[in-house]
Amino acid sequence: MSKIVVALGGNALGNNALEQQTKIESIAPTLVELIKNHNVIITHGNGPQIGQIFNDMESMPFPECGSMSQGYIGYQLQQTIQDELNKQHVSKTCLTVITQTLVDKNDKAFSNPTKPIGKFYTKEEASQISKEKGYQFVEDAGRGYRRVVPSPAPQRIIEEEVIKRLNDDGYIVIALGGGGIPVIYDEEKGLEGIDAVIDKDKSASLLARKVNADILLILTAVDKVCLNYGKENEITLDRMTTSEAHKYIEEGQFAQGSMLPKVEACLDFAEKHHGTAIIASLENANAALNGKAGTVIKEG
Repeated sequence: MSKIVVALGGNALGNNALEQQTKIESIAPTLVELIKNHNVIITHGNGPQIGQIFNDMESMPFPECGSMSQGYIGYQLQQTIQDELNKQHVSKTCLTVITQTLVDKNDKAFSNPTKPIGKFYTKEEASQISKEKGYQFVEDAGRGYRRVVPSPAPQRIIEEEVIKRLNDDGYIVIALGGGGIPVIYDEEKGLEGIDAVIDKDKSASLLARKVNADILLILTAVDKVCLNYGKENEITLDRMTTSEAHKYIEEGQFAQGSMLPKVEACLDFAEKHHGTAIIASLENANAALNGKAGTVIKEG
């Protein structure tokens, strides 16, 4: 039975708790089909959710906002997947692990915020909020403007051994929400939360290597990786070697904060672990594993 780390996009889970619950209910049967035939660890993004929490509770420290998003997204995923497992008479148990990810406090990302969070704004709205609160905004793949925060590289997943043990024992583990709560290590204080959001796909790639996964499956809103995205000469890719991926990145084919980190995460997994990485839509997850959908990235 293959071990798969599944990375769900935060945007694919909706923009509020009610919409998120509805979307999770719609994808639960697909996830359970994966679970029936594979040993699965589920990770997820939290871009819209952590932004909403912070907007509603601005006095709340940012790391705590991350932990709250892990809790409520994990709760909805865990409950809904477990209900679907029971409905289909699959005798497996789903659980959630609050997860911290160690980062380097000297990471250059802290001087160059790039990670989009929260909802989309018009250019005028973003400009006004930036003036009022000092937030930084960027245009996100032509869909509007979003606030950006630092996105340091993940160094180590604090709970990686617990996640591996639980999964090896047969549990379906939901973990690493939002890439993990970013923490730094201080020799006197120990672990400390820090204001940042780690890219969930890069963290998922790191986790996939640490738990010795066979496949990294990144599920998003599009069916395949595209070249010349959104243009008349757009090309969809069924397969991509790591050499080709490096070439396309150099050409600027993939949008930062959108497809670029997904491709980079797949590169990392394929090159360092020699595993298979797949980018596909939620709806076509099972078809992608059977080579009938998505984009497969392998070393070469």
